Amino acid sequence: MVDNRYATALVIACVLSILATVYLSVAVGTQHWYQYSSPTVRGEANVSELRSLYEEFMDGEFDEKTYSDTLFRLNGTVGLWWRCVLVPTNAHWHKERDAKMMLECRSFTLSQQFTPKYKEPGNHNSGEDMLRTYLWRSQFLLPLVSLGLVVLAGLTGFCACLCRSLSPTLGIGILHLLAGLCTLATVCCYLAGMDLLHRVSMLPDKVDGSLGWSLYLALISSPLHMMAAALLVWAARSHSQNYYRMSAYRVA
Repeated sequence: MVDNRYATALVIACVLSILATVYLSVAVGTQHWYQYSSPTVRGEANVSELRSLYEEFMDGEFDEKTYSDTLFRLNGTVGLWWRCVLVPTNAHWHKERDAKMMLECRSFTLSQQFTPKYKEPGNHNSGEDMLRTYLWRSQFLLPLVSLGLVVLAGLTGFCACLCRSLSPTLGIGILHLLAGLCTLATVCCYLAGMDLLHRVSMLPDKVDGSLGWSLYLALISSPLHMMAAALLVWAARSHSQNYYRMSAYRVA
């Protein structure tokens, strides 16, 4: 028989875990981790340059400098799996002041996720930047590890419910704690990587960068997982202590 306090803690922990997992899944699948605000295009010369950047971005070979410059100049957004630019629907960009805009996106392939980063983006002779390379790979792998840990915790909890046992609750709480730490590490790696990128690739004049809502969702999911872990660990420890007390009382 489970005490009402423990049951309530378990229910709240389940709700927090579900919310955190949904938030993290949405964050991983969307591109609004970091966004750039670029000035309005003026003049045919600028339009020609931006159109060539856009065409290279969509159809050219994968190159960090090329896609970074395009993101800087075309109100780009970049996430863990996607990079997008905002372009007019009309081919004549400079002739309409209030042209309708659309978001064009390209995904990072699995091989591109493991592509080395260089000390000078686009210059393969400058040497590999090990710190940026491993920060990028970490920000790609850590959220997958986090989601995997939550799935494992969910399967363990489901089996525990079938067996009507609270014994695995402590382990489930630890898995949630590790998931929250992985998510927090993902955000830290992403922010550090973007900061290092902006140090080696200076933003053009009048171009501003800001954090997007996808990053905030990931940031919110981390403490939610940790709160779920705290409730699960408390329920497991309290139930265990109460069980031992009851056993000692019966023996006495």
